[in-house]
Amino acid sequence: MKKIGVIGAGKWGQALAFAFRQNPDNEVYITSRTPRDIENFVSLEEILSLEYLVMAIPAQQVACWLDEHFVNQGQKVLVVAKGIEASTGRFLNEIYANYVDADKIAFLSGPSFAAEVIQGLPCALVINAENEKVSEDFSDFFPSFVRTYDSRDVMGAEVAGAYKNVIAIAAGITEGLSLGKNASASLISRGLIEMHRFGKHYGGEDNTFLGLSGAGDLFLTASSTMSRNFRVGLGLAAGKSQSEILEALGEVAEGIGTAYALNTIAQDRGIYLPIAGEVYAILEGKEPQKSLKDLLTR
Repeated sequence: MKKIGVIGAGKWGQALAFAFRQNPDNEVYITSRTPRDIENFVSLEEILSLEYLVMAIPAQQVACWLDEHFVNQGQKVLVVAKGIEASTGRFLNEIYANYVDADKIAFLSGPSFAAEVIQGLPCALVINAENEKVSEDFSDFFPSFVRTYDSRDVMGAEVAGAYKNVIAIAAGITEGLSLGKNASASLISRGLIEMHRFGKHYGGEDNTFLGLSGAGDLFLTASSTMSRNFRVGLGLAAGKSQSEILEALGEVAEGIGTAYALNTIAQDRGIYLPIAGEVYAILEGKEPQKSLKDLLTR
């Protein structure tokens, strides 16, 4: 019996805890910042003593949380959040490197809405790790309705998982402005090229961006109101402020912080990111219709 601790009891953390419980070989516990009336909710101290940890902490909060709470006891860690730290431009693997050994950590990627996972609907995911054994360990925890693939391209998966949320905001804006399916398909396909171009600066592999971690997750997130980031785009198209949108969501939308991080990285490294740049500008108050005109006439 493998004991697994999920840290973060939001929708994604709870969905993964549910999925792991469908495997009879797993004993699954969960914790969060505030107590929840959910199955096998325990204290953080109890969770940290387990051999396997699943980290569902949002990207913008993870550095502070690790600094304040994490104790390295040789645990194997699966990071299931996606994003780039807005204040520093650091990817999650760079943040976790200060706390967890590289041969004991893996990163989950691929198209996966929590609402469908918790219904037991089929999906396919990628476990990215430098250490193949760690990837295999976490792969064994998933139930039969989740097909897992193995990859060594941690950085490519990190870029894809973060970038697709920004493109999803742009797709939501496109939908909110009623620009049509032609425009939506054009935006998403150009967004994939932009994501790939950015990822190549970090050594990401082509297959990562063409597969589940890249195109698969992008197509899902940028085409459905089940996506929080897509709904952010809808709100921006309607002229709502960031605070109004986030209050209505009641959840974290990783694409917002990532858009700010990408803007900083693009300026520092001289990388051309037209779609991500316009998302950043709209978040800063630019009119969406002006962004559309600038994209079409660039």
